[in-house]
Amino acid sequence: MTLPAFGLGTFRLQDDVVIASVKNALDLGYRVIDTAQIYGNEAAVGQAIAESGVARDQLFITTKIWVENLSADALISSLKESLSKLRTDYVDLTLIHWPSPGAAVTVAETMKALVAAKDAGLTRQIGISNFTTELMQQAIDAVGVEQIATNQIELHPFLQNRKVVDFAREKGIHITSYMTLAYGKALQEPVIIEIAAKHQATAAQVVLAWAMQEGYAVIPSSTQRANLQSNMAARDLKLDTEDRAKIAKLDRAERLVSPEGLAPDWD
Repeated sequence: MTLPAFGLGTFRLQDDVVIASVKNALDLGYRVIDTAQIYGNEAAVGQAIAESGVARDQLFITTKIWVENLSADALISSLKESLSKLRTDYVDLTLIHWPSPGAAVTVAETMKALVAAKDAGLTRQIGISNFTTELMQQAIDAVGVEQIATNQIELHPFLQNRKVVDFAREKGIHITSYMTLAYGKALQEPVIIEIAAKHQATAAQVVLAWAMQEGYAVIPSSTQRANLQSNMAARDLKLDTEDRAKIAKLDRAERLVSPEGLAPDWD
């Protein structure tokens, strides 16, 4: 199975807001929805999908296992609860959301539990999120690189995370970018605005197109139908070598997501 390059994120969207976002996205043609146990919106996402009328086999749904559920005796039961909320028999991708704080649960234990969930038909693919190169190696050692569909990491023009990206590419692990627009900061960047004007595109389209052309999957979120529709057009925008070189120079190791008590020792 291949990992879709473009989808809808639902981080920080709740209740009627996330229902409207998912419904609008599906109506516009989105078919990839990314959620997580800790987002507290799996039930609302499931309701939106059910009410959309889009067939389950046309969708790619991702959820993420929260740190409290990473142990072998908790993971599968928590995933089954997620499936119930999402109103589906399976998800297409299940990720470890964050590595276990203080390594209270080993990467190997969680990865093996994810493989068991996959073997049981609860998830089609498995992967990791917020993993450093060291943690990626632990996951590979535990279950084999062929089991790991993606590492979902913060990645945007100001944090291009090259050490993790290079390691993942060397091993054959796909990268999914979250926070691709850098909380909107990338949309104010003069270099991005200049490239957007050159292509008669929006700044968001430029950033998303850049990420996809670099080989990353993206999952931007929006509560506005117009922005959801506009973001989709990024799939057809082709940046040239000069554009991409200019964006490459924007990297300044500016990490926006590093929660105390959760964040590993970043590369």
